Parts: sequence; C-alpha cells; structure tokens
Amino acid sequence: MLKNHFYILGLVLAIVFLLWQSAFIVPMTEQVLVLQFGNPVAQYTEPGLKFKTPFVQDVMVFDTRVLDVDPPPEEVILSDQKRLVVDTFARYKISDMLQFYKSLENEDQASTRLDNIINSTLRGVLGNAPLSDVLSEKREKLMERVRQEVSAAVKGFGIEIVDVRLVSAGLPSQTSEAIYKRMIAERQMVAAQFRAQGQQEAQEIKSRADKERTVILADAGRQAQISRGEGDAEASKIYAAAYKRDPAFYTFYRTMQAYRDSLPGDNTTLVLSPDSEFLQYFKDQSGKK
Repeated sequence: MLKNHFYILGLVLAIVFLLWQSAFIVPMTEQVLVLQFGNPVAQYTEPGLKFKTPFVQDVMVFDTRVLDVDPPPEEVILSDQKRLVVDTFARYKISDMLQFYKSLENEDQASTRLDNIINSTLRGVLGNAPLSDVLSEKREKLMERVRQEVSAAVKGFGIEIVDVRLVSAGLPSQTSEAIYKRMIAERQMVAAQFRAQGQQEAQEIKSRADKERTVILADAGRQAQISRGEGDAEASKIYAAAYKRDPAFYTFYRTMQAYRDSLPGDNTTLVLSPDSEFLQYFKDQSGKK
C-alpha cells in the first residue's frame, strides 16, 4: 500500500514537472517566439497561458513597448565645413518578432546595428546642411528626414522607428579650445588698447599739468619781481623823502647800519685811516677820537 502511494506521488511530481516545462505565461508587455532546436515554430503576441513541448522547445521573449537606443556622440562635418559633435537618441518598436529574430536576433544586436545606421544617416543628412539650419527651427525637418531614412534602412529588420531626436549639438573640444583662446586673445588686445589709451591720456594730462605749473611759476616769479621792484622803488622814495627832510639824521642812520654790518662780532678787526669819514661818529665834540 505504501509502495502505491510513492508511485502515485512520483507520478504527480512528474506531471507537475512536465507542466512546468511546457506551460508559460505571455504578459501584456511581451511577445514570445517558440524555438525548436533554434528554429522558430510558433509565436504568441496575445497575453495569456501558453504551452510548448518540454525539453525540445524554448521560448524567446521580446518587448512590445517602445525601446530606446542611444548612439554615442558623433562628429559631423556640415556643408559649410563647420564641425559639430551631435548627440542623438532614437525610439523603436518590434513590429515583426519573427523577422526581428531572423535579422537581428536580440535587442543588444539591434542597438548596435541601429547605432551605426543612425550615425551614418546623420552624417549624410547634416553633411548637406549648413550650421544655421542645424541651430534654427529647420532642425526639426532635418531630424524628420533622418527618421525617414533610418526607417527605410531598417525596413527588413522587423522594427518600426518611432522617433529620432537630436539631444545636443556642440563644437568639438579642439575647436572650442581654439575659440576660447581666440576670445581671450581678443579681450587681451582690447585691454591693451584701453591701457595704451589710458597711458597716453595720462601722459597728456601730466604734460598739460607740467606746462600749466611752469606758466604759473613763471607768472608768479614775474609778478614777484614786479612787486619787489615796486617795493624797492617805494622804499627808495621813502628813503629819499626822509633824506630830504633831515639829511643829518639820515646820514647818521645809514652810518649806524654800516657799523652794524661791518662789525658783526666781538673779534672783528677793522683797519681804517684815522681821518676816514667812516669813523666820524666816533669823534668827541672837540674833534678828538
């Protein structure tokens, strides 16, 4: 009796295992291709529980949603010989699972192939457009043309190109560096011009200031000489008037000034003749010295 139970349990487990190997579920976001020894034998695009032959058949799952492909940035030479590094991305759907498997096999292979096709098409389309078109509203038409040409190129791959977009477009690093250096050189040249103009204006201001200083000093010196001459003339008039009023006192005053100037210290020696007029005020009233 126990032996029969083991037999039934083993049979149940074998049936469960066979069901496990033969049944599979197709989600709403996927589609399944059944392969037998590598050859497609069935395909399921509707969701639900499906079956296959265990141990003989395998399933390969493909996404039904929109997939992304992001090619590496590509340097493109435009029609006006300008160089741009453009970064694009594309979106596609697997429209024919069987054809997709036969031509590309899986999504990794599809991404690699699409990268090459998109970059090649991009070089061809943008190579016939000037930089002004790429940087203006005409870019939308250019990218639509890229999408159409890429769609035509992948027509036999079982995929549908939904969109191709230009993420960014910039100058190559060498070109950008050259532009930055040229901008720096231009700014330095402008700064040098302003600096030279400033130095020239400073020199002109300094020259004018020196000239005005010289003129002012000359005028001041001339005015001083005039004032000094006028003062001396006025002093001479005063002295002359004083002399006329009292000649004896004026002679005495001037003689005292001469004594002061000639005998400034205690050790001064002055040798004169006893009859010198210079010593007339050193005589007493009797005429003796």
